[in-house]
Amino acid sequence: MRVSSKAHYGLRMMTEFARAYGKGPLSIAEVARVEHLPLAYLEQLAAQLRRAALVESTRGVHGGYALTRPPEQISVLEVIHSVEGEVSPVECVSSEYVSGACAREGDCASRGLWQRLKESIDAVLRQTTLAELLHDRSLLAAMAPADAHPQTADA
Repeated sequence: MRVSSKAHYGLRMMTEFARAYGKGPLSIAEVARVEHLPLAYLEQLAAQLRRAALVESTRGVHGGYALTRPPEQISVLEVIHSVEGEVSPVECVSSEYVSGACAREGDCASRGLWQRLKESIDAVLRQTTLAELLHDRSLLAAMAPADAHPQTADA
């Protein structure tokens, strides 16, 4: 399983907003420059994060985006849900799964495994905050897609 570029880039952008927390808004152009990410892609992600009330925008010359809460109060799970949706290794353990949609539902030997995996992933992401990512850059690097190439990211 891999984390999507969308989730990884969203986290990278949010860590930059966390780094700037309390210092005023940060422009997406600056995030794109510092993180070497495509500006148009970040603009799309910022809109999703704004709709989720994780960031707020300020217009004008000194405008940009800022976190709506301290970095210690924003979990990685919130960020990923905002830009990617629910994390689910297989369809049958997602919250949108309709019982009975799979013919093997009652006989599936692996469904319990996938459910435990989903719960473990959600727990780790829920317990990890943006502040922790700032203090442990290896956590963020570990989430990088193996074949991520910022210049060729799909928008």
